[in-house]
Amino acid sequence: MAMASQSDKEQPHVQHTEDPTASEPPVALFGADAASLPNGYFYSPYFLGSMAACGMSLLGSVGGYALAAPILGIINADIGPNKNIAWVPLMFPVGLAVGQTLLGRLSDIFGRRWFFAGGQGFGLIGAIICATARDVPTLIGGSVIVGLAGATALSYPFLIGELVPMKYRFIGTAYACFCCIPFSGLAPAIANSLATKASWRWCYYLMIIFNGLSMGSYLLFYHPPTFGMKHSRKEKLRMIRSFDYVGIFLFTSGMVLFLLGISWGGNVYPWKSAAVIATIVIGALTLVAFFTWEVYHPMEEPLVPMHLFRNRGWLIASLLVSIGASIYYAFGIVWPSMVNVLYAEGDQIYAGWLQCCVGGAFTLGQVTGSFLYKFIGSVRAQLTVTTLIGGALLAGVASASPSDVNLPIGLLIPGNFFIGWMEALTLTLPGMYIRDQNEIGVAVGVAGSVRSALSTLASTIYVTILNNRLAETVPAAVRPAVTTAGLPVSSVPALLAALSLGTPDAFSKVQGLTSQIQEVAINAYKEGNTSAYRTVFFASLAFTGTGILLSLFAPSVDDQMTDSVAVTLHKKKEEKDLENAVQKQLEVETTTH
Repeated sequence: MAMASQSDKEQPHVQHTEDPTASEPPVALFGADAASLPNGYFYSPYFLGSMAACGMSLLGSVGGYALAAPILGIINADIGPNKNIAWVPLMFPVGLAVGQTLLGRLSDIFGRRWFFAGGQGFGLIGAIICATARDVPTLIGGSVIVGLAGATALSYPFLIGELVPMKYRFIGTAYACFCCIPFSGLAPAIANSLATKASWRWCYYLMIIFNGLSMGSYLLFYHPPTFGMKHSRKEKLRMIRSFDYVGIFLFTSGMVLFLLGISWGGNVYPWKSAAVIATIVIGALTLVAFFTWEVYHPMEEPLVPMHLFRNRGWLIASLLVSIGASIYYAFGIVWPSMVNVLYAEGDQIYAGWLQCCVGGAFTLGQVTGSFLYKFIGSVRAQLTVTTLIGGALLAGVASASPSDVNLPIGLLIPGNFFIGWMEALTLTLPGMYIRDQNEIGVAVGVAGSVRSALSTLASTIYVTILNNRLAETVPAAVRPAVTTAGLPVSSVPALLAALSLGTPDAFSKVQGLTSQIQEVAINAYKEGNTSAYRTVFFASLAFTGTGILLSLFAPSVDDQMTDSVAVTLHKKKEEKDLENAVQKQLEVETTTH
């Protein structure tokens, strides 16, 4: 299987270079037309093995967040207690925000194989650390590694996108999202079942298995263009010397500090604390310095090509994918709390399945929307309609009541389905809108980093709104109800604390509390929580409205739905011969020019 290692700088289709004086047959550089590939190419072990590696990497990575987050209380009870347990899920989006840009850019230049195989090996180490952790700090350390390694798996839009014909890129995204269903869409149910019937460590044992299988598959089957097929060997030292190391430092340190700061606020530390304020300010200033450096100190090999931000289609797609994730996180944060407070009645298995209404419907929407895009077309219409319908249905969840679980389920499932449809399209679009397919890694990587950063910011906004409203609505609902029922006013603070814990021991310490008053208190507590949740659902409309406006300006990609394949794979035994042939062609071209 011959491969192409370089696409034309202006078009994503294939160029063939021939030297009439050369004895070797011409080598296709960067890409090929699907019709020109060898018979059975898309059924070969190399192609199918690479696709399987990508699918298993998603199974081995998304669980690092999705499986752990619903059972933090169970984990903390086993190896804690430690108030820093909240750091475990915070590490994943921070790792993604930093890792996706670095991975995309570096692998664009130096080749992808060792970055992706190494990323899965890194994830394997992180999963082993988490699975064997005996205390919370060790678990946090492993989660840092898992989060960074997750950038490899979540970079599937450009890995799959460049392996399949452009007209099938959306279907490639559908395949990747389908692989996410067990440990993303059904994560709450699976995590609670494992924690209840086996051990929470099995969440990480499964990650060990899939990360190991994925790493092995990448090493065996994934042979994309190497550095020697992309560039002249003489350029290697020059490119290493001239790379944007200052940009890497500013971007990494700024993004980590900023995201940690906004994640800490109101969670790990109070918003007014010096740790939160200083971290956010220093991180934001460092990111400003990064963009200033990239704009006013152009490099031969910049970390982030600034012309991406002048590409209207890419910019709109990057913002829309962030908005889709932001709407999703509003319900991913609030719905589990609603389930536990209003509907579960202490049944963790039932609670896990109810919580799947958000992630399961969202992932199903991703699969469906990506699969059907080729047959429907008109990206602008699809983005606008799905955002409008999904946002309206999800806002309707504000009418939910503690006595009826069917109404929120009936709105959540179709609402998240349509938002997932929208978000899946925008996962693929950044790689479609760029003119130079050599930059697909950095284009998709930066879009992924923007998604992680903005959705983390949105999550912080939701949590802050929810906590502030709960501090108002719960006492306002509980206090008059219980004092009217006969509870002494002096016992109200203890009762509020007991309601938040929900344990028999906590209720037993409330002076003057009877079973009848406790029932009144629980019902009032549910009403107070419902009022607070309602505010968050209304807040999500701001993101929905912005998404609809951006969708109206999304450029069409119908003319990009071609048979062009940006990158083809080769056999391991052909690697040296292909590199030598490409180097000879490059020498001939240099001599000719």
